[in-house]
Amino acid sequence: MENEIILTVFTPAYNRAHTLHRCYESLCRQKCKQFKWLIIDDGSSDNTKELVESWIKEDSGFEIIYHYKENGGMHTAHNAAYQLIDTELNVCIDSDDYLADDVRGISTEKSFIATKANLNGVSLTSYKVVKHGEFAYVADTSRRGDKIALAFNSTKNEILISSIYTVFRVTRVDLLDADYLFMYFNRPEFDRYSRFNSWGSARETFDWSEMCDIEIDLPPLDIQQKYVDVYNAMLANQQSYERGLEDLKLTCDAYIEELRRNTPSVAIGKYLMPSDERNTLNLSADSVRGLSVSKDMIETKANMNGVSVSNYKTVPPRYIAYVSDTSRRGDKMSLGFNRTEETFLVSSISTVFKTDTRYLLPEFLMLYICRDEFDRYARFHSWGSARETFDWDEMCDVRIPIPSIEIQQDIVNIYEAYLTRKEINEKLKTQIKDLCPILIKGSIEETQGRKEA
Repeated sequence: MENEIILTVFTPAYNRAHTLHRCYESLCRQKCKQFKWLIIDDGSSDNTKELVESWIKEDSGFEIIYHYKENGGMHTAHNAAYQLIDTELNVCIDSDDYLADDVRGISTEKSFIATKANLNGVSLTSYKVVKHGEFAYVADTSRRGDKIALAFNSTKNEILISSIYTVFRVTRVDLLDADYLFMYFNRPEFDRYSRFNSWGSARETFDWSEMCDIEIDLPPLDIQQKYVDVYNAMLANQQSYERGLEDLKLTCDAYIEELRRNTPSVAIGKYLMPSDERNTLNLSADSVRGLSVSKDMIETKANMNGVSVSNYKTVPPRYIAYVSDTSRRGDKMSLGFNRTEETFLVSSISTVFKTDTRYLLPEFLMLYICRDEFDRYARFHSWGSARETFDWDEMCDVRIPIPSIEIQQDIVNIYEAYLTRKEINEKLKTQIKDLCPILIKGSIEETQGRKEA
């Protein structure tokens, strides 16, 4: 049955009322609620029972089962859980642990980002919690392009980060507004300052003592708040725009899923045409592009000084290129689509092809091969000893539903609108960041004007 519960999440607990709520909150944040949560209370003397009973009364979206037993240790709690579990699958989450839905990394763009770490089987008990209104930063500055990775938690949710990061908050809220401080950190002047004041041999760091030594001009709170309000108004506008952006993406994904369910899949090989055209146009090294696992054509990272590009393959507009090697790229395929009107060059080891646009639009094909499912498919169907590859024959064997050109174009139009709005959104974020130095300067000048008046 579609809604059948097949997973039990069980948690042994002994006097962990003070930590158990974090596990509960992480379960509440899960998008899929098709599970049971079984709490085995191993004879707790705190308010664990009352706490769980209050959660049972809430509309959490999943069933909560509370079972009390006399204290006997962790192994007896596990045994009790296994006697009660009636689902096909089960997983244990300790009472002081979390699900990894809220683990984040920190970017040099001054934001929390999805973590790149593989968290399968990783305990999160040592991870640091970043609460609402708190900052976190990475002390290492030497490997981040002269920028410091720092972020501010303006959300209501707690965020988990690596234990190597530094977390802090404003204590003198009567003198300094946290949002104002974040505006200060968003300035390029701060990146230059932190990089200049970093130290170390193998790895240069901007440590906590250096952070505490920062001296800033501090306007009165009312002036700080005035300029923070301007910043937050622009940020709210950008975030509203971004939510609409994601709606477009979800609409496009919904159409794709509908096709997968209702349209027979066919092998794409008969609609693909490989291209081995070399650089007969005498394009320069400036035209060389790399292929990324994020499915983009990017500026090459190779040193092209003195390199002949005569043997490089051309990628005309609306052509697709990929690297067949899948074993050295984190189980993802490096791939790119030329969305421009220019012709680019890629390494001769890349595979370049176009589609028969009478039957298959390359933009529509990209909607499929940019999905995580395609990466998993390509990795599974790769072969070789020293280097595993997803070769041309395997690409031709890929099966997808191919509707009429008209339907393809309608779906592509939605996706193109999404890409356009995504580009606008990135410009809005850049504008907001560029505004921070202006706002900080304005607040200082207004403070000076008030003193002189």
